[in-house]
Amino acid sequence: MLLTFVRAAVAADNGIIARGAYLANAADCIACHTDEAHHGRPYAGGRALPTPFGTFYSPNITPDRETGIGRWSDAQFLRALRDGVRPDGSNLYPAMPYTSFTGITDADALAIKAYLFSLPAVRHKNRPPALPFPLSWRWLVTPWKWLFFTPGRFRPVPGRDALWNRGAYLVTALAHCGECHTPRNFLGAMEQSRFLAGSAACPCGKGAVPNITPDRKTGIGNWSIDDIVTLLATGQTPDFDFVGGAMAEVVDSTARLTAADRRAIAVFLKSVPPIATPGRK
Repeated sequence: MLLTFVRAAVAADNGIIARGAYLANAADCIACHTDEAHHGRPYAGGRALPTPFGTFYSPNITPDRETGIGRWSDAQFLRALRDGVRPDGSNLYPAMPYTSFTGITDADALAIKAYLFSLPAVRHKNRPPALPFPLSWRWLVTPWKWLFFTPGRFRPVPGRDALWNRGAYLVTALAHCGECHTPRNFLGAMEQSRFLAGSAACPCGKGAVPNITPDRKTGIGNWSIDDIVTLLATGQTPDFDFVGGAMAEVVDSTARLTAADRRAIAVFLKSVPPIATPGRK
């Protein structure tokens, strides 16, 4: 009886970890939290993230108890991921996309934590952001949050089917597509009225980001759902080109999603309001 119980518990834990691995891939956590340019260990942080406000360095999210998140409780992990608050009560800068991750469900967030805690602990000291004064004052993020951050979990939209709602959850929360594909104001907040309408400058500092609304002239309005699915699976565009730069990293993640999740993303993107990008033809 005891052995059966233990086996069932182990199987349940393994199932949560496997689900967390899938969700962490969907959120593409490894891309930001691995310093591949300097042969860094996966999830050990240190990747430079240049922005118009200064350079951020991603933190270590392995379960190391001194330099990583090994001492974090479930509640502390949830608060950091979805509310942008560190265990010591100070703010995380919104270079961490908690403005989107706030929509992640409890179950999904804790599955991601279970996966991260199953990884090898890597001792790698975190590097503070290189920000000019007064942006180096973390407390200034508090009024920024008052103005631009609305915490809250994703809620399925009544009247929409499960596929559309899954796509909405992936795009707006877990895969946080809007963080790159939505224009930002002068204080670095997403302009929600132009959601997914592209940006002249990627927040990661890698050039312009395309409009992925269904606008026919400046967006992806002429793409079919299958065209979007193909791009997410292979990186190939309808004109037989291939994405590069930051989007190539994203495709490394979306290619490992289930076919159903890629289609859900495509269905949702085709349903958002078309928004024209000024100055583009």
